[in-house]
Amino acid sequence: MKHILLIDDNDLFRDYLAAGLRDNGYGVDAYGNGMQGMKSFEIKIPDVVVTDLVMDDGEGIETILEIRKNTKTIPIVAISGHAEYLGNSAKLGADRTLLKPFRLTQLIACFEQLI
Repeated sequence: MKHILLIDDNDLFRDYLAAGLRDNGYGVDAYGNGMQGMKSFEIKIPDVVVTDLVMDDGEGIETILEIRKNTKTIPIVAISGHAEYLGNSAKLGADRTLLKPFRLTQLIACFEQLI
């Protein structure tokens, strides 16, 4: 089973994605901010990280930079409702980007390309 680290501060959206991914056979650890996500990352290395970029506590860009300090091999999917942030995240280490709102199938297609 592939393991996903999901970081998004929107509780409803995060719960929707986590449930959908679990229903599709993925293991998911879901957190509401980048600081919690990074603590999890240090304990259990995921197959893919999915992170929102704009969050109140622990920005996604910081999360991407911190992960890239430690490893270049873990794929990162950056998600945001702001298209202008997605371009910057790709320059800083995100492997794929998705503009919110997106379909769960689009996220799963990213995983299939990355892992």
